[in-house]
Amino acid sequence: MNILTRYLLKEITVSVLLILLALIAMFSFFDLIQELEDLGRGSYSLGKVLLFVILSAPGHVYEIMPVAVLVGCMYSIGQLARHSELIILRVSGISLYGITLSLLKIGLVFALITFLIGELITPLSEKMAQRMRIKATDSVIVQDFQSGLWVKDGSSFVNVEEVLADSTLLNVHIYEFDQEFKLKTSSHAKNGQFEDDQWNLKEITQTHFEKDTNYVKQLKTATWHSLIRPELLNVLLVLPEKMSAWNLYSYIKHLSINKQKTTRYKMALWSKLIYPLACLVMILIALPFGFIQQRSTGASTKIFIGIMLGVLYQILNRTFVHLGVLNDWAPLFSAITPTLLFLMAGLTMLHRVDRR
Repeated sequence: MNILTRYLLKEITVSVLLILLALIAMFSFFDLIQELEDLGRGSYSLGKVLLFVILSAPGHVYEIMPVAVLVGCMYSIGQLARHSELIILRVSGISLYGITLSLLKIGLVFALITFLIGELITPLSEKMAQRMRIKATDSVIVQDFQSGLWVKDGSSFVNVEEVLADSTLLNVHIYEFDQEFKLKTSSHAKNGQFEDDQWNLKEITQTHFEKDTNYVKQLKTATWHSLIRPELLNVLLVLPEKMSAWNLYSYIKHLSINKQKTTRYKMALWSKLIYPLACLVMILIALPFGFIQQRSTGASTKIFIGIMLGVLYQILNRTFVHLGVLNDWAPLFSAITPTLLFLMAGLTMLHRVDRR
């Protein structure tokens, strides 16, 4: 690592970390305000609210890292331009592309950090946060095994072998116990869908256990009132954005073997792989602003422009993902298009700056 890269790394890292801390503080504050609405519900105390906010922070770091890199880089390069350091670098014989290469090395570091946070920390912390919250507010204990998802729902234990992306339950087993923990009924439903605040089960086989006799009932449909909600299942089991890339890959293989639709999960997998590269693209977007209106554009203006560009990227990213799922587009196309658009914009601006 040469002197220029080390110097730029120091300047940009400080700015990125400050911007990142400010954004994390803002998002954590919003989380705190939202969670205070459920304060006192069940055993959801203030300590658990704060713990939930802390455990949710890594997820925010992953989501806003490219924005922090963009804003921090724009601010740092703007300060370098303000003190004529960029002009000195170019007069010294360092080309614009030489400066860009040094900045891309720094962007690569942030891209790697983003990937590691999204792959190793966020899935674990999000799962812990949601399980803690659900257990405290609804008294539901959840654990997933190779046999499927197991849920303690009041006096019943529920086993769901498979949950589809639309929260449809397949092969639901409900074991209901009495107050003395003796098995009362064992029910098996082929599938279940959530409608009108209740589960509608189909093709049910119920086995009733009584003191003297046991008997079996067959039902075509039945309603099941439960604390289990689709959002619980999505967060803890099937929400693709909360899964690691390896788990997504494994689950895609499982769905493919069972001849089930994998579009949403493939989209999430490609997004997981491509999203960290946005840090590199944001470097290319930020650099030209150091040479454009060097003295007339203030730091606050650059920060505002950076935030707006970051918000625009997030909107495009989410829009293409949702449109891809709805229209069954190629997952790679939907995941990479917003990044490619910003990359083209950054390269175009760099080319224009270099021609001046």
